[in-house]
Amino acid sequence: MPVKTQEISEVDGVPVLIKHLPDWENVRNSARLAHSVPELQVALGDRPVFALIDFKGGNEAVTAPYPQGKLLIVEFAAPQGSAELDAKINQQGAGQGTIYRRIGNYNAFVFDATDEASAQALLDQIKYEKNIQWLGDNPFMAERAHQAERNFVVTTADIFLSTLIAIVTGLGISITIGLIAGFLFFYFRENRRATRTAYTDAGGMTRLNLDGFTPDIASDRLLND
Repeated sequence: MPVKTQEISEVDGVPVLIKHLPDWENVRNSARLAHSVPELQVALGDRPVFALIDFKGGNEAVTAPYPQGKLLIVEFAAPQGSAELDAKINQQGAGQGTIYRRIGNYNAFVFDATDEASAQALLDQIKYEKNIQWLGDNPFMAERAHQAERNFVVTTADIFLSTLIAIVTGLGISITIGLIAGFLFFYFRENRRATRTAYTDAGGMTRLNLDGFTPDIASDRLLND
């Protein structure tokens, strides 16, 4: 029973996977879709890595020849399949003369590569482009909105706390400087007062010694007499 390809372009009827090949317009006639390992073997020969590829669940592949080598793109219907194949290849290797890379939900290979640099440049041209339309609200958008709101709250709280700390610190420094300045002023004022000679501006009149600094003139006279 023939397997229907996953996506067909509504514009020209070309399978979307073929359109994701580098320079697909020029290689579309030589490109081949595959939905099983035997179909891959017909197009590319027997490759050890094919034993790791599972086409169950609607997975498919496309291959096309390039000057840099024979390109194979395997697309999995679910990202778990792509991740599992990627783990197996990273563990066992893709084979001699094969350059491999996982691109989005694609597992891409360049067989019989002329050199690694040109094969990597060919893989760079593969673009994984998928548009997902959600029947309801996009859960990822809701999560991003929640994350943005949480970041705003955290940032606002940090700013408020930083401002409060700055105000309290500034107030504490101001009070400390004021106390130090007041103490120094009082200290130097008392030192200067201690070095002055006692005097009175009462003339010959009776004066109450209220400040404790002006000596009792009458007492001094009695002591001197």
